Amino acid sequence: MTLTAPETHLPTEVTLSTAGLTPEDVVAVARHGATVSIAPEALDAVARVRAHVEELAASETPAYGISTGFGALATLHIPQEKRTQLQKSLIRSHAAGMGPAVEREVARALMLLRAKTLASGRTGVRPVVLETFVKLLNAGITPVIREFGSLGCSGDLAPLSHVALVLMGEGEAEGPDGVRFGGAGEPPVAQLLAAHGIEAVTLAEKEGLALVNGTEGMLGMLLMALHDLRQLAKTADVTAAMSVEGLLGTDQVFLPELHAPLRPHPGQADSAANMLAVLRGSPIVASHREGDTRVQDAYSLRCAPQVAGAFRDTVAHAATVAERELAASIDNPVVLPDGRVSSNGNFHGAPVAYVLDFLAIAVADLASMAERRTDRMLDPARSHGLPAFLAHDPGVDSGLMIAQYTQAGLVSDCKRLAVPASVDSIPSSAMQEDHVSMGWHAARKLRKAVENLRRVLAIELVTAARAIDLRTQMSDGALVPGSGTAAAITVLRRTVAGPGADRFMSPELEEADRVLAGGELLAAVEEAAGPLN
Repeated sequence: MTLTAPETHLPTEVTLSTAGLTPEDVVAVARHGATVSIAPEALDAVARVRAHVEELAASETPAYGISTGFGALATLHIPQEKRTQLQKSLIRSHAAGMGPAVEREVARALMLLRAKTLASGRTGVRPVVLETFVKLLNAGITPVIREFGSLGCSGDLAPLSHVALVLMGEGEAEGPDGVRFGGAGEPPVAQLLAAHGIEAVTLAEKEGLALVNGTEGMLGMLLMALHDLRQLAKTADVTAAMSVEGLLGTDQVFLPELHAPLRPHPGQADSAANMLAVLRGSPIVASHREGDTRVQDAYSLRCAPQVAGAFRDTVAHAATVAERELAASIDNPVVLPDGRVSSNGNFHGAPVAYVLDFLAIAVADLASMAERRTDRMLDPARSHGLPAFLAHDPGVDSGLMIAQYTQAGLVSDCKRLAVPASVDSIPSSAMQEDHVSMGWHAARKLRKAVENLRRVLAIELVTAARAIDLRTQMSDGALVPGSGTAAAITVLRRTVAGPGADRFMSPELEEADRVLAGGELLAAVEEAAGPLN
């Protein structure tokens, strides 16, 4: 499940120009089916550069990627009559992925980003290649990209080759209705293209390389993860604030004078402000400001803005890297403005791989802190008066005991997923590609970690809401939450019941996850407590 909050700010049509795209453009096309068009100036630039490439192709002087082999075979000059076969062989051999197909949105993000690079006028393809790429996107045709195959160097070669194969009318793809083509016993992909009025492309010189030499797969996954993590950062502040109420914690540690003036990390100040806003006016918090024997709250409450703030700042750093990569035109060789066709190493995924791994670390830590708050609410020795496991009849009922087990399992998985992929390089291509980024793998594990984090927060939401409801019941209605928390509980209670005897928990946890993914909870909280940072 991906985050599907109402995306009113996203475009419904995206235009490819030589200037590139925005992160919002990528999310709009990948997840929400925004249509894609090509600016006339982009087509002009593509045609102009292609004319130069064809001049080089006609020359007797070998030019890498145009009239030679590739990679470790770059010194072999290929005669003109074999160059069409060269392109076909390149794509067919490189489409060597295995494993389950990646998600549709990942394939669409990759396709859009590669189309963006083709539109830059630096790759040397014919306009028809770019136009066909866009037709596939707009028709809702999704190439089947296998999970394993990319080392994140020379770009995401295998994933991009699976896309290029569909462009050629081969390989495997799904239609907009989800029907598969190209597999064993299935109709051929060429039939799917023809049904949508799309003519398969016969690739010419340079075009095979231009379709596969980029970081678009890992970049697309990074951009979507950042989109989700910004929403989850707000969500984590809400659930943490609810846990503060459930555990009779103080809101005084979130006062603004304790953050930016003393420790100027912007994310920390934003997170503290969010928590203070959610807790504003809470009778539960106010009830123990006087006469409370506790000197300090546990770190999982008191330090929530510091950890969530570091998470936010990590997201901001990763976004800077993603925006730089989004502005890039990555190919090898690349056609420079002065006409030179130059080999380079810009396809190496290290910048993207590093931040993908960095984000996985931050995700694991934020999830870990949320789980500690949940565990505290279930333990009568630390929950300050709540029944064991928030059970209706402790001993007869187990309450949320096993929900916390599930949360702990998710956190443990996040910790495993935080082990960096980018430190592992396995040389390939006869030692020509002797250091690779593993950025694709860093992106794949981050997607799983983001999903885990959302589920961890969903369990904290269910737990904190039940703890607060019990406080209200146990005080005969005197202790009620603030307006922000009350709004969150109201949304949750539409589909997840409050305290009571044990019942089938799994559907309720899944429903809480859906509430977070759909954005309903944040919308309600912001309406009650004001906009969150």
